[in-house]
Amino acid sequence: MAEIVNLRAKRKAAERDARRRKGDENAAKHGRTRAERRLEETRAEQARAHLEGHRRETDAPDEPTDP
Repeated sequence: MAEIVNLRAKRKAAERDARRRKGDENAAKHGRTRAERRLEETRAEQARAHLEGHRRETDAPDEPTDP
């Protein structure tokens, strides 16, 4: 005896698989891995800290005063 197949469910499953496959292709083409994003964030934070460490502190106001 043949197996009964719900055609609507099969169609939806095929569409889901196609969307997942397309998403995987786009991620491989354009995306970055979680490790790459974390590395970039860490490097940016280190650069900010390095720059902040070289900032000169002055007691004079930044705005010029009128004589």
